[in-house]
Amino acid sequence: SHKENDPRVQDPYGLRCAPQVLGAALDAVAWAEGVVTRELGAVTDNPLVFTLGGTAIVSGGNFHGMPLAIALDTLKIALCHIAGISERRVYWALSGHDRESRVRPHLAVDAGFDSGLMIAQYTAAACVNELGVLAHPASPGNVPTSAGIEDYNSMGATSARHARRSVDLATNVIAIELQTMAEAIDCQRPLRSGDGVERAHAIVRGVVSRLTGDRSPAPDIAAIVELIRGGAFDRLLD
Repeated sequence: SHKENDPRVQDPYGLRCAPQVLGAALDAVAWAEGVVTRELGAVTDNPLVFTLGGTAIVSGGNFHGMPLAIALDTLKIALCHIAGISERRVYWALSGHDRESRVRPHLAVDAGFDSGLMIAQYTAAACVNELGVLAHPASPGNVPTSAGIEDYNSMGATSARHARRSVDLATNVIAIELQTMAEAIDCQRPLRSGDGVERAHAIVRGVVSRLTGDRSPAPDIAAIVELIRGGAFDRLLD
């Protein structure tokens, strides 16, 4: 929206504020990773047995799961925002609101007859909705056990299960964005994007072909998910 005589005053937040939103979310991911890494190296036995300079057996609380629970609850919130702003970009690319681009509504091959990637955006929206539900923290939901001796519990297992599901959902949303943007780039040819974007486009096109009409989005999304999980895009950030 900054080219000469462009009628668009400002880009939507999903484009214009992506560095701010993603930066905050990735800071949270890095913090959670640091906590998990530290806790994996911690001594969590109870009691603790010390043998150097004599023997001591000490009842302690290093086993408590609260450090991991809070870190994983934070991770879920971060993933909710990473996927949420990704879905907004998918929506914008498919909506047909940008009259200055060459992108067809829903990226349909035959607009008005084909659905294009409309259903893929439905999937992204459903994933984001579930991510919002899963982002509710589990760690504040203490329920005492063991006749009150274990009177303050982390509920970290719930945090971990929800975090794992959140990772899967967010990965699917990002895969949908990658497919959407690859298709949108092809609609803008012969214009070229930056080197990193073109490399990402080539990676996607290595497993997912351009739309030639309507087809089930599930195999395409699954193929890009496997690329993400396999680290195919990691080297773009080197």
